[in-house]
Amino acid sequence: MDNTALWFRQFGHPEDVLTLESHPLPPRKPGMLRVQMRYSPVNPSDLIPITGAYRHRVLPPKIAGYEGMGVVVEADNRALPGLRVLPLRGEGTWQRFVDCDASLAVPVPDEIPDLLAARGYINPLAAWAMLNQWPVRGKTVLLTAANSSCAGLLAQWARRQGAKHIFGVYRSAVAEKSGIVPLESDDFTGLAEAARRSDVVFDAVGGELATTLLRHLPADADFVSYGLLSGQPYQLNGSRVNPRRFHLRDTLATTRPDVWQQWFKGIWTLLPESQLPEVSLFALEEWREALREFAVPGRRRKPVLAF
Repeated sequence: MDNTALWFRQFGHPEDVLTLESHPLPPRKPGMLRVQMRYSPVNPSDLIPITGAYRHRVLPPKIAGYEGMGVVVEADNRALPGLRVLPLRGEGTWQRFVDCDASLAVPVPDEIPDLLAARGYINPLAAWAMLNQWPVRGKTVLLTAANSSCAGLLAQWARRQGAKHIFGVYRSAVAEKSGIVPLESDDFTGLAEAARRSDVVFDAVGGELATTLLRHLPADADFVSYGLLSGQPYQLNGSRVNPRRFHLRDTLATTRPDVWQQWFKGIWTLLPESQLPEVSLFALEEWREALREFAVPGRRRKPVLAF
């Protein structure tokens, strides 16, 4: 049996360096689950490493993709085939079959639909972990890339946690929605004022925007950097704040599997009640179309690869 996967064998623009390849499936190793994928979303965290932005920890050749859900088709335990799981920390999810350590696969509850489960890892777990590490009850929160799925969950769950005010930075003007006070990314006066009022910033952008916020934040504020959508680092000139970096893979690498398996029990409770973008489905062979939709400015739907 062959496996079809999206590989990148050098750094570059994803549409230029990703290739769809088919190779014979090797035998499954003991202790591993073989998961036949059903759905895998397209996230910034999937694409940015392909460009070489994280070359200190991600090196080609690699199969792309970090998130998705599928069904166990082979396992040491004969009771596991047929179980729906998130195959975490396997060898890339943009492929038809993923092998992952059995202790790292997250079971999907029966009441969670496939497409919701497929989006249950990168953004929900990041939002959950950041709000656990930097609680926001009674605080003023500022979110960059406020249209993103992760920022959307941060906003919803920060309100549940008891945040006092929430600012959201958008590329263009939007009306106030869901209790988020909108800011335009080029309104530097408004950004400076909001930063002075903020207790916690969750930043997914970096670059000039993050530099502006850091310059005006109070000394006791928390600045959490969890993404680099601008492709540029922030500068600390004039900042009194010591930024904190959050990367989900690093967090999982230093957290016992039984602990973050417990986190998912809370996430499965929250996700069905949370607002997420609608999805657009693309066959694996239509990956170029999926990436083009992902790049549309102001996009309101999440591209998802279907296997």
